[in-house]
Amino acid sequence: FTTRADFDQRAATRLAATDAVFAEIVRTDYDLNPDWPAPEKKTYRKAAVLIGLIDRGDDYGVLLTLRPESMAQHAGQVAFPGGRIEPGDVTPLAAALREASEEVGVDPVSITMLGQGDPYLTGTGFAISPFVGVLPPGFTPQPHPREVADVFETPLSFLMNPANHQRHEREYKGALRAYYAMPHNGRYIWGATAGMIKSLYERLYGPAEW
Repeated sequence: FTTRADFDQRAATRLAATDAVFAEIVRTDYDLNPDWPAPEKKTYRKAAVLIGLIDRGDDYGVLLTLRPESMAQHAGQVAFPGGRIEPGDVTPLAAALREASEEVGVDPVSITMLGQGDPYLTGTGFAISPFVGVLPPGFTPQPHPREVADVFETPLSFLMNPANHQRHEREYKGALRAYYAMPHNGRYIWGATAGMIKSLYERLYGPAEW
């Protein structure tokens, strides 16, 4: 990451067009755990998220949420606004925008879309389409009380710096599982969220271009 303008240019040329056909999975939670059996494709549950950017001059702030501890899945985890694609969603992008509106109160028509990132498969079987968009100036989050415990920003420059892409491990079901983590300012960004950030970095910059 150099400047916001450079990021915008790379996004314009290297991300897929929004509303692209749901592509083959490119990155997964299993990349760091090749010995773990991945779920069969027919069992994937399709979802979509919004990687929302807030103009902070030469940098962007990346909007992230903290899931409540009471949630049945991914409780207490840091996540992008998003969720499962519902029958009424015409496209994955429509699902991402609907979820962002419900979870943090952003008006979908006010978002400037930059493109679609690589689909990501989580360890829980969700095949996620991530979309990158710029939120309106002066946006103030209105978190949904049942779905969002907190909303915060992390600088894009921090997340697009490979020096901050840490590899962590923890025990899960009796075995060590590896995953990416990007701790920042007391927030523990990890798992699928960190994996999608890593995938976005590699799509835009590539490991040899930093």
